[in-house]
Amino acid sequence: MVDQTLFWAATAGYAVVLLYLAWLGYRRTKCNADYMLAGGNVHPVIIGLSYGATFISTSAIVGFGGWAAKLGLGIIWLVLLNILVGVLIAFIVFGKPTRRIGKRLGALTFPDLLGKVYRSNFMQYATGLVILIGMPLYSSAVLIGGGRFIEMVLDVPYLWALIGLTAVTAAYVVFGGLMAVMYTDALQGALMLVGMSAIMVLTLGAVGGLDGFQALTDMAPLVPADLASAGMVGWTAFPEVGSSTWYTLVTTIIMGVGIGVLAQPQLAVRFMTAGDGRSLNRAVPVGAVFILITTGAAYTMGALTNVYFYEHFGKISTEMTGNIDNIVPLFIDMAMPGWLVVMFALVLLAAAMSTMSSLFHSMGTAAGHDIWVHLRRSKLFLERAHGGDEDASKLRVNKLATFVMIAVSLGLALIMPFDIIARATAMFMGLCAAAFLPAYAMAVFSERPSALGAKASLVMGSVTWGLWTVFVHRAEAEVLGIAGLLTGRASLLAYPWDMVDALFIALPLSVAALAIGTLVERRRGSATGA
Repeated sequence: MVDQTLFWAATAGYAVVLLYLAWLGYRRTKCNADYMLAGGNVHPVIIGLSYGATFISTSAIVGFGGWAAKLGLGIIWLVLLNILVGVLIAFIVFGKPTRRIGKRLGALTFPDLLGKVYRSNFMQYATGLVILIGMPLYSSAVLIGGGRFIEMVLDVPYLWALIGLTAVTAAYVVFGGLMAVMYTDALQGALMLVGMSAIMVLTLGAVGGLDGFQALTDMAPLVPADLASAGMVGWTAFPEVGSSTWYTLVTTIIMGVGIGVLAQPQLAVRFMTAGDGRSLNRAVPVGAVFILITTGAAYTMGALTNVYFYEHFGKISTEMTGNIDNIVPLFIDMAMPGWLVVMFALVLLAAAMSTMSSLFHSMGTAAGHDIWVHLRRSKLFLERAHGGDEDASKLRVNKLATFVMIAVSLGLALIMPFDIIARATAMFMGLCAAAFLPAYAMAVFSERPSALGAKASLVMGSVTWGLWTVFVHRAEAEVLGIAGLLTGRASLLAYPWDMVDALFIALPLSVAALAIGTLVERRRGSATGA
């Protein structure tokens, strides 16, 4: 059990440093552009740590750690994909042109970037709207992960855990903007690196060192009957290809998160904070090492909890608790020394707060800058004409919008079902890939980006993803219940289609819509020119 005195002492020290960094960010936020892009010349180490800490949250540690306990080490492939796609391709291939184009056009947010590249208000508004619809799902899942851990380990009521986490994070996001977010992210990222490294070492110690992996292999006969019939053959083997478990692990968890990272607005904006391309190059190893240690430790620990619980209690991890989101917190509480429980508590707080702060900021600026400010441009122009401070007005709007979206995320966290953390994360990242990735890729790589193609792609990707999620993909369709209410069937399509994640249907259609829209627009242009 956690030493309460040690925990609160460590938390107090952590809070003091956090508040100082938040205050520093607040002092250096002089205008609306600073609030949005942290001054545009952030140090590479801070960029790398902030990117990693934003990417890896309680969703990875608690949510995906729980799924590793349930489905095994096959999820380790997500670590490789996170590094290859989420860091190397993201920074080197997408990051540099994003920074360069963003600087040239004076873009302040991800929707602002797409709107200015395509010279389209629709692209800015629609991108902002998708963020406002989809991102609260992710931010609430991150909040739930932190809240569940605090509830279990510190015996704090779940409601108060949620409120406390939200209030502290909101304080520095609303007032300090992206500069405060990135400074505090760097501290939280460093804490996560140290904490997850220690947890990995002690987890191996708790299961007999490297022999724990052989013990996990030997536990294959203990796979629950429902999972065995669904294709799971053990915790150190990949599920049978084409089985329902394989579809869940590959299409939803590994590919959904691995591909979706490329078009996440809260990550793309990090590229726009760099002073030059070399800064992004120097941030790459920081981000890669961070992802390797934090996710590698979380997923390996999750799978090995089965060995610990079976040796000590005669039960596998999913039998210890009915909620897979509670497996990792329960293991830490039972298997780790008190000082490490305290460290892990701080790691979870850091993971939750670093990701939540970025999500809150992205949602707030989407609502404030990309939608409200642009819809009210005439009023702001009149304020400036009569001697008002237009920049100050925009800054107030963004702060207020951020506060509102934080409240929405908190409300959603209170009504979300159990076992939702990892799935909600995969859903949001899949939506980002389907809605944004084709248009984003064209925006940064094409010399003649097509506005019609981008609009068609965004609409097709978003609508297809939504329809497939609500009416076909059984994991979400059953929970939502809309398909069942309207048709009497949990899913409109039979196996295996009901197991295929929406990303694998929506993204190809989004790419096709981009290609068709681009072709139509260029043919129109040729006809007009002729």
